[in-house]
Amino acid sequence: MLLKLTFPFHITLVIIAMNYLIIDQGTSSTKIFLFDSNGSVLHTNKIKHKIVNPRPFHIESDSLEIVNGIKKLIFEAIAFSKSISGVGIAVQRSTFLFWDKTTVQPITPAISWQDTRSKDILKDFDKFKKEIWEKTHTPLAPQFGGPKFTHLTRKIKELNNKVKNGDVFFGPLSSFIVHSLTGNALIDDSIACRSLLYNIKTRKWSQYLLNLFEVPEDCLPRIVQTKYDYGTILNTKLKLSIVIGDQQAALIGQGGLKNNYIGANFGTSGSIQYNTGTHLKKIDGLLSSVLLSNKNKAFFMIEGTINACNAIFYHLEILLNIPHKKMKWDTRIQDTNTSGIFIPGFNGLASPYWVSGFKNILIDLPNDNDQIIRAAMESIGFLTNDIINCFKKKQLKLPQLISVSGGAARKPLLQFISNVTGIKLHQCVVRDKTAMGVFKLLNKKLEHQDMSLSDKKVFSPIIAEHTSKKVFKWSEGLKKNNIRSVLL
Repeated sequence: MLLKLTFPFHITLVIIAMNYLIIDQGTSSTKIFLFDSNGSVLHTNKIKHKIVNPRPFHIESDSLEIVNGIKKLIFEAIAFSKSISGVGIAVQRSTFLFWDKTTVQPITPAISWQDTRSKDILKDFDKFKKEIWEKTHTPLAPQFGGPKFTHLTRKIKELNNKVKNGDVFFGPLSSFIVHSLTGNALIDDSIACRSLLYNIKTRKWSQYLLNLFEVPEDCLPRIVQTKYDYGTILNTKLKLSIVIGDQQAALIGQGGLKNNYIGANFGTSGSIQYNTGTHLKKIDGLLSSVLLSNKNKAFFMIEGTINACNAIFYHLEILLNIPHKKMKWDTRIQDTNTSGIFIPGFNGLASPYWVSGFKNILIDLPNDNDQIIRAAMESIGFLTNDIINCFKKKQLKLPQLISVSGGAARKPLLQFISNVTGIKLHQCVVRDKTAMGVFKLLNKKLEHQDMSLSDKKVFSPIIAEHTSKKVFKWSEGLKKNNIRSVLL
């Protein structure tokens, strides 16, 4: 956009209005946004990609399909605006793959963060889990990069030979995307935290962990900051200067760059994040991650993750034979009550239990679709409460309200979470906080501002006796099935 200001003496000053290009690459789709300098969305679009489930606990995507979709969206944005001044990308974090160093072509599918196929080799590393925890502040779990690397290279001889010959990179989907767009194989701090190979204290690859998981360092992308000159994209003059994990971006989008700020994002998965500032802290069963880094310093967060938010409803569409357009879970169960409990095991439990995939556990649930869906939704609330209780046990300062965002942040779920936690929730009406977080990092003037304070719905706790009884029933259900919080 060009703004012309005319002055006396026929002098015309042309001001170029700067726009910002944001890519939000998620589990099942990629979204693109063009923001103006004030944070208004000028243009947005989305391309979905396939998720393949070839066998139980195996979940994959085609990384080329994802990259080609990203390229299409970028050229669409460039055609829309000729005044793009900054580009940033937020990406799902624990999806890993191998690709050829020279051709930048994938050697394996993109193994999803939901995939737990490497659980069978965890017994080989179980005696090292304390050392892993101390260096990474991340529990040993099959979702993360190290076990995925070892599982694939042990299973596929040809792949192992390529690794030994130095022909391939192994890294998160973000690194493959960056390499495809810029020609540079790089990984940012916030996503490196999901590899189980990254020493969060030194912010470097750990030689101890590389040896443990049999990973040659030359197989890994180079670690850089989240704010960095990643290079120009697709032979244009546009510079990619932000790469960050999607949940970190969501917290920043909510205004979460303040110390002791707590936020939650409920999308395909869920994340409850606590900003610890420049101080690295850890809590048993939860994750410590880099929130944001630049050339001068890093900021950290503690995070509890929930594997199944919207994912649980996609799963139930198949399990209960409900067409996607007819699921509409939030309206379907708005007036439904159940005394039953649903423990989702189809892609395992994350914080604070870290249990690999198992068969769903249904307790006192009748053969009634709406009650099953209601109980499944409530499992998200129970897991959120379990994570909040981990914060409380560590005596972290908790605010009186939590800011929430994401596609699964809908009325029945948010009211239930408020009820079981006893905490007031503020729902961001603008759900795309991940994109907003990247935009704020690109536009430094707005970096620390919460741009939606007057644009929120409030959910206050309604404490009832049956709620506390259900929390107890959930806890007892976990104990009877030998599911307990991780203590390290």
